[in-house]
This record gives sequence, structure tokens and C-alpha cells, in this order.
Amino acid sequence: MKVNMLQNLARANSKLDRVNELVNQSIKVTKGITEKLRVGIDLGTSSIVLVVINEENEPVFSAYEEASVVKDGLVVDFMGAISITRKLKLQAESELQTNLDKAAGAIPPGTEGNNKKIVSNVIEAVDLEVSEILDEPVAAAFLLNISDGIVVDVGGGTTGITIIRNNKVVFSADQATGGDQMTLVIAGFYDLEIKEAEKVKRMNARQDEVFRIIRPVVEKIASIIEEYLNDMDVPKNIPVFLVGGATCFLNFPTVLGKILDRKVYQPHNPRFVTPLGIAIGKGS
Repeated sequence: MKVNMLQNLARANSKLDRVNELVNQSIKVTKGITEKLRVGIDLGTSSIVLVVINEENEPVFSAYEEASVVKDGLVVDFMGAISITRKLKLQAESELQTNLDKAAGAIPPGTEGNNKKIVSNVIEAVDLEVSEILDEPVAAAFLLNISDGIVVDVGGGTTGITIIRNNKVVFSADQATGGDQMTLVIAGFYDLEIKEAEKVKRMNARQDEVFRIIRPVVEKIASIIEEYLNDMDVPKNIPVFLVGGATCFLNFPTVLGKILDRKVYQPHNPRFVTPLGIAIGKGS
């Protein structure tokens, strides 16, 4: 089981590395693709990400734009979400030299109903047919090909926890804590404006320094997860998969694993796990 899990993680990491290369334009986009393409759109708290994959689930285009259209997992700026999503879609079509017709989206666990409809409306407003709307941690699980595991998706405003046993979701929840709380702690520590604190949070050169400051937030996230896992009586041999843009700290999985007393795996470029998983969806 562990060998297969590590192999799945290695395959996912390869795809995530390619997404990162496409975003940073360090590799060329394949133009004039005629095969069937799938699109994933992730309306996140700090950015909107669009990923396009081919029939082999390999990324062929990816781009993102910083945004503040979502707060605590809910779309709060409908027109802003449409504007940025349309821009990314047109960029993809221009670079791929083909028309895109369908896309999948996702929402945090526990925000179904109206929020699910709003995400669908954003996709439809940019002339794309909605193929499916997934829970964000479930989308991540599709990419990582998890049969037994705990997906912890730490975004800007919320942290999603999904427990998967025997290829089925047995529990899913969302808590209003994540990257925004980290930014607030940094702002308070350094007496900075929020925008400046966000920049500091993302500086790789200051990662160790920043992590020491935001560690209480990580420990709080861990305690929330631990409570859910204890309530669900999840065996200690079931590992955690850590995804989401707010987890991009090398020490994050170490601290989480120590508190939870279980193995924690952190995929490459964790901010792109969910959008890539959205694109793959049930088509994997």
C-alpha cells in the first residue's frame, strides 16, 4: 500500500512541477492541440487559478492572477471573479490556439447550495459549460489518487479536512482559519499593513523566520484536525496529505505530523494541487 501511495505521489509531483513551469513560463505551451481538453478553475481566497490538461491528464496550460473575490470560502465579488476568469480563459485559448468549451470548479466543504451555484454561474458567464463542481479536498484526492488518507487543504480563508477510506469520502468539514490568519499574525508582529505582511509571508528567503511567527496558527490548525480525527477514530497509520497555498513552508508538515502523531506528505507546489485535481476530476 505504501509503495503505491508513494508512486502516486511521485506521479502527482511530476504534474505539479509541470504546472509550476507553465505558470512561470519556463517551458513552452503546445499550440494547436486538437485532442479533448479538460479545464479546472479554482476560485481561491488569494488568487484564481486555471489549469488545462490533455487526455493523459498532463498539464498543457496553467496561469493564475492574484484576486480577493473570495472570503472565507465564499464568492463575495461575483463580477470580479468573472472578469479574472474570462481573462485567464482567453489567455489559455490564445496560447493553445484552440477553443475551450467545458470547465470544472470546486468549493470548500460545507459551502454547498448558493455558493455552488455562484461558482457555476462564474464558469458559465465566461462561456464555459460546467462539467462538475467538486469539494476542494476531494479534487486534491483525485490528483493524488488517494484510497485511504486525510486531505488537509489550507487556503487563505479556510482549512478543509476530508477523510477518505476505501476510496470513499467518509467525512468532510471546513474551518475558518488559514493563510489570512497567518498574515494577520505577521502584520501584528512587524506592525505592517496587511498587503505588506502578505508579501513578507511569501518571501522564501525569510521562510524560517516567518514560520516561527505563524507557528501558533499552524498548531491551532493541527489541534482542529486532531479533534476531528479523534471523533472519527481514524487509525494512526492513515496519513495526512497537506495541500493549499498557505502550506508552502518546509516546516509545516513536520509540526503537523508531530502534533497529529502520524505521517504527513506535502506534494510539490501545494498551491496547485486543488486546481489540477479539479481539472482531472472524475475523468481520472
